[in-house]
Amino acid sequence: MSLRKYLTSRVFFGQAFAALVILAVLSYLFMHWLTFTTDHGHEITVPNLAKLTEEQVEEKLDELDLDYVLLDSVDYNSDYPKYSVVEQDPLPGAKVKEGRKVYIKINASGFSSVRIPDLIDKTYREAVPTLKALGLEEGTITYIPNLGKDMVLEMRCKGRNVKPGDRVLKASKIDLVLGDGKESYVEEVDTTATPTVVTPENEQ
Repeated sequence: MSLRKYLTSRVFFGQAFAALVILAVLSYLFMHWLTFTTDHGHEITVPNLAKLTEEQVEEKLDELDLDYVLLDSVDYNSDYPKYSVVEQDPLPGAKVKEGRKVYIKINASGFSSVRIPDLIDKTYREAVPTLKALGLEEGTITYIPNLGKDMVLEMRCKGRNVKPGDRVLKASKIDLVLGDGKESYVEEVDTTATPTVVTPENEQ
């Protein structure tokens, strides 16, 4: 039988049809196996771990067949309890597969201390960004008579004077005493002194 006749024969079409049926069955079985091994369609919603301790995080994620990784602690945030979760990835509500790791960051135990910068004779505009860069906050602004308008003359924290180099906790409020630019120097004249009178007899 020639190739042309074979390709148009019932035998060929029967074998081709059988091959297609076998391929379809194998594809169907493979997809079901793939779905089973990857747990396709079964997703877990990531819970909100904010303000939970590491022990509470472990317990909660174990119940959901999830794991966690502690990345680091972050600067103390007074809105969160000490040693509680401040950040997490993936975010709450995300859909993940079983066994997925959730990365967390823990709140520090308290504010760290920083040295007060030298702001004396600096302008108000220079002082405020410097304080913020160090994690300090601008407190009360007070003006006193001085030629240097808006120039820092004193620094105070919680009612006491502080000087450059003193240590305070981060987020502390630093009160600034500024010059009002209104003081002027007036030469004092002694009005009680007896004026000297020049007479002709004194003249040479």
